[in-house]
Amino acid sequence: MMDDASRQLVSHKIKTAREVAALIGPHPRAEKVIMCHGTFDIVHPGHVRHLLYAKSKGSILVASLTADAHITKGNFRPFVPQELRAFNLAALEVVDYVVIDPDPTPLANIAIIRPDYFAKGYEYGRDGIHPRTAEEKVAVEAYGGEIIFTPGDIVYSSTKIMEVEPPAIATEKLITLLEAERLDFGGLRDALEKIQGLRVHVVGDIIIDSYTQCSLIGGMIKTPTISVRYQERKDFVGGAGIVAKHLTAAGAKVTLSSVLGDDPLAEFARRDLTEAGIECALITDPTRPTTNKNAIVAGGYHLLKVDTLDNRSISERILRRFVAALQDTPADIVVFSDFRHGIFNRETTPPLTAAIPAKVFRVADSQVASRWGNILEFSGFDLITPNEREARFALGDQDSVVRPLGLELYRRSASKTLILKLGERGLLTFRGIPVADEDVRSFFALDSFAEKVVDAVGAGDALLAYAALSLYATGSPVIASALGSFAAAVECEREGNIPVRREDLFGKLERFERLATYR
Repeated sequence: MMDDASRQLVSHKIKTAREVAALIGPHPRAEKVIMCHGTFDIVHPGHVRHLLYAKSKGSILVASLTADAHITKGNFRPFVPQELRAFNLAALEVVDYVVIDPDPTPLANIAIIRPDYFAKGYEYGRDGIHPRTAEEKVAVEAYGGEIIFTPGDIVYSSTKIMEVEPPAIATEKLITLLEAERLDFGGLRDALEKIQGLRVHVVGDIIIDSYTQCSLIGGMIKTPTISVRYQERKDFVGGAGIVAKHLTAAGAKVTLSSVLGDDPLAEFARRDLTEAGIECALITDPTRPTTNKNAIVAGGYHLLKVDTLDNRSISERILRRFVAALQDTPADIVVFSDFRHGIFNRETTPPLTAAIPAKVFRVADSQVASRWGNILEFSGFDLITPNEREARFALGDQDSVVRPLGLELYRRSASKTLILKLGERGLLTFRGIPVADEDVRSFFALDSFAEKVVDAVGAGDALLAYAALSLYATGSPVIASALGSFAAAVECEREGNIPVRREDLFGKLERFERLATYR
């Protein structure tokens, strides 16, 4: 990370509006102050020209930027978090002070700072004054200031730039977030030590994920049929089973409660899970097959997936056995791993949730890739980890941009922490903030740390496992999100559902720490 001397070269410029007002003195003043305001998501040539022109009209340039909470233009915006945007502006020699505006408009800060000039970009005045700009003009002129428009006939768009190729700033975002929380990579490594020996009870649907490797022969002449030659088939324990294996690989003591059919795949699952060191509490239901999802792969491409399953609800008898297992199994954490293959539904979820002992940390993930499920059925949990599709399904909302969508799901779910998985875009975490810690971010984003995606299947399960353990062990959603994201990245970089070990995560952390510290 950046050393203290380097940080001080820039960070001393970042102030509150009242701090700036105290430094520059009351209006009117001998040295002219000019103020600019914007999002500054990516500082591009248009921003630089705007700031340079503004500085030419005054002695002191104050750059004000909109806080993340008030940016709703475009999906996944802002791309750069407010602390890093402020740092980027402060690094420019032309800028004297930077202010992160906590309000949706700069009107309050204009009244506090009282700049001699308030600069707007060329595009805000060429077709008549926008109503919001008119409000700013009134606020500036109320004390004798003046609004000016910087010249220029080229308008750059941060949105269009990011649509072409978003900048790779995963490391910078992580560093900024860790520093804001007074954390570092050492804290992440310490968390991996703290999760050792935690007792976790996983309840959920086991899935056998199969990969049938073939070579492409060609197409049939008379029918549109692809012809392939069988090479080999590999089976992996997935679903709640791989969640349990990730947890065990991380160092937890895991009990897994699930239901299997009476078939060879059930025996494979029992043997594989036992060899992984998991305490199995598996119920045989001879009326259903063991859930199997078989991907037909040729030349690295997934041609077809053949599912063998029965999504009927579990019987009352099996439900009672699950309830008893939840009540009787000692655990620090209970994880509901819901793939909607019979264990969880509107009838079974309430009694299963009620059976979790008091003071046990409650975690849930409800996946609806090809089935009906609703993460909101797990109300009041300590941690839930839906993806964007699951969030939209739960809220019946296909239109909202991601951050307001996640915030609404967080409120409706009454969860303590929500990690919204965004695939290649990383994640967005929402958390409750005590009144005494009002300066702490109530939400934050992290980009994906995957460097070469081979197979993204199972990444969410790895994230769930490491986020749940580290959130319980440290109480920090930042540590949980970072370790969960690193675990997901490791899983993405290899084929098949293979458990992510602590050693894998230590290696990933070491690589990104070298990137962060330029070693």
